[in-house]
Amino acid sequence: MNLVIAIFLFVFFLLIWLIFLPTVCHFWKSVLTLGIRVLPLQAQLGLTEHHLTFIRFDIPYLRMEPILPSAQAWWLTCAATLALFAASFLLSGKMIPVMYLLRGILLVPVSALLYFFFLPARFPHTPDSYMEGLVTAGIALISTVPLLFGLTYYIFDFGLLKKAFLTAITMAHLVLFLPLQILLQALFLQKTVLFMPVLYIIFGMPVNILIIIAFYSWGMTWFFRPPKEA
Repeated sequence: MNLVIAIFLFVFFLLIWLIFLPTVCHFWKSVLTLGIRVLPLQAQLGLTEHHLTFIRFDIPYLRMEPILPSAQAWWLTCAATLALFAASFLLSGKMIPVMYLLRGILLVPVSALLYFFFLPARFPHTPDSYMEGLVTAGIALISTVPLLFGLTYYIFDFGLLKKAFLTAITMAHLVLFLPLQILLQALFLQKTVLFMPVLYIIFGMPVNILIIIAFYSWGMTWFFRPPKEA
């Protein structure tokens, strides 16, 4: 029965997602338009048309001019990176995992600082392509949620309603989170593309994946169905 439910929920949520994907993209377009209007953001709304069998939808993203880091921005970022590295030595012995995690994260801005110090003009990416790629990756990730839960959560005997509820709130949360993530990153990218590697590697799709893991972990704390309901 759990296998039957898993197949049913996977097909159901995938079809619902594909049907409402154009509506979701229109919702994202409205949120991004509002963000451009109310936030101190120098950006324009861009649209890229996509076709998926019988579904046509426009992926919205923000278009901005690529700005190379100025000397002031480079030195301020370098100082902040060094300050965080020094602060890692002040952590207690009980926080050794956090200490090494912080140092590992700092490797990303260090590599970006070195790249823009030696080869600033050769940076191949633009905010436009990055933003469009972030939205596209977000759509792909949300599309995989039913499959991920089907392989890792639906196989347990939590009951149909709990499985459907967890899938629905996870996908809904990602839908609401993605445009806010784009607007927040755009506020940094409009200053300089120096922040793009950190935003992509640390605060891009890894954050969205952690959201899925968090909902999955929460769902795993729920009780199984009582034997009389099985």
